[in-house]
Formats: sequence, structure tokens, C-alpha cells
Amino acid sequence: MLLELSGVTKHFGGIAAVEDIRFEVTEGSILALIGPNGAGKTTLFNIITGALSPEKGSVRIKGREMVGLKPFQIASAGITRTFQNLQLFSSMTVLENVMAGAYLRSKKGFIRSFFSFPGNCREEKRIREESLILLDEIGLGSSAGLLASELPFGKQRLLEIARALASDPALVLLDEPAAGLNPAETEVLTGYLKKLKTKGTAMVLIEHDMQTVMEAADKIVVLNFGQMIAEGTPAEIRTNPDVIKAYLGEDEKIA
Repeated sequence: MLLELSGVTKHFGGIAAVEDIRFEVTEGSILALIGPNGAGKTTLFNIITGALSPEKGSVRIKGREMVGLKPFQIASAGITRTFQNLQLFSSMTVLENVMAGAYLRSKKGFIRSFFSFPGNCREEKRIREESLILLDEIGLGSSAGLLASELPFGKQRLLEIARALASDPALVLLDEPAAGLNPAETEVLTGYLKKLKTKGTAMVLIEHDMQTVMEAADKIVVLNFGQMIAEGTPAEIRTNPDVIKAYLGEDEKIA
């Protein structure tokens, strides 16, 4: 098992942000984490990545306990993420942003890449070529030479995802990846996520775009007020009465 959460609990001022959350993510699968605003989704991401520590529970990556480790230690285990608010290197080019992500798995490292050590040129060439391929796959190849700040918001969102994936993570956490994307960009993103899954990359995504969730996810976990109210396939979640009530407050189907 790639990711295992068991009994994860976190309170803020007596309010349960998440309570007794437990689910599993297998290699090469996509799990969507959905729920109304304030359900505890981002809190859970922060716990998985070490930005927050739970009061109770376990977070394991390939059987190794992550609770108590620093974020950089968890990242070194092959975990990366994106954020609701874009965090790009705006003064660097689109290509350089992706290459910065790739340096995390480089033998030379991010800092040494700036110096002319033996072997750096070969490593630099490989990273550049792989980054260009990644940009092509996500629809940003023609924008490689632009500054990140010159891209429209939707393409900046795709760039942040590309940078996160450049480190070839075992698991990537995507926080609202379709936010700000137009329908064409959303379609590219959904197709790319499916392609990554076939390559063995596992993903957990927070997403409010139900079409993206239903098309991309293998399994969906639904949170409401910090509680896990449902878990199942897209077909099962679509007609789950507890989920419908949490979202709509009446007996309708989720698109």
C-alpha cells in the first residue's frame, strides 16, 4: 500500500477539523477528496505533508510512519503537492520552473546545478529535455520560453502541476487543480492525470469540479464538518444519499 491514513484527528480550538479519518491509496490510482468548504480537506493535505501534526492517528507511506517527520523528510519519501494559491517562480521562465522541480530528484541537486561541476552539463541537458517533454504533454510546450508571470492564470495552474510532477513523485497531492481552468484546459488536465495513472503515479486531489472528479478518480472520499461520510467509486458516490444531502440538501443526483 502506498498511502495509509488511520484514525487521523486534528482539532483547532476545540473544533474538530478532521476526526478519525482513514483511507488507503494504492500505487497508480487517483483518489478524490471532496466535500463542502470547511470540510477539512486542506487540513488533511497539510497533515499528510507534515505542515501540521495530528493529535491522533497514523500516516504511512509504503509502511513507513510519516507523523513526526519534517516536511522535507516527507518530500524525500516521494511526496509532492500543489496549493490553492499559486506558488510559482514568477521571474523564471516556464521551462525553468519545471526544471526546478526536476532538480529535486537530480543527483547534483538544485544548488549544485548552478555551478560547473563535472557531469552537470549532461545532467542539465537530460533535465531540460525531460522538462520540455512534460510541458508538451500538459499543453505548455509553446510557452517554454515565457516568464511564468506572463502566462494567464489557467496556464499558471497547469505549470504548477507540471513542476510538481517533474520530480517524478510516488504520490502527488493536487489542491483544486482545475480551479481557474477553462473547459479546454480542464480536458487537457483530466487526460493528463489519466495518463500519469497508467505510468504508476498515484494522486490524491481536492476538487470541486465534479466532472473532473467523476472522470478521473478511481475512488472518492467525502468529508463534511471534518467527518468522513462516504467512500466509494464515482458511481457509488454519485447516488449516495448522505453525499447528496451534504452538497444539495435534497434528493438529487450529483453530476
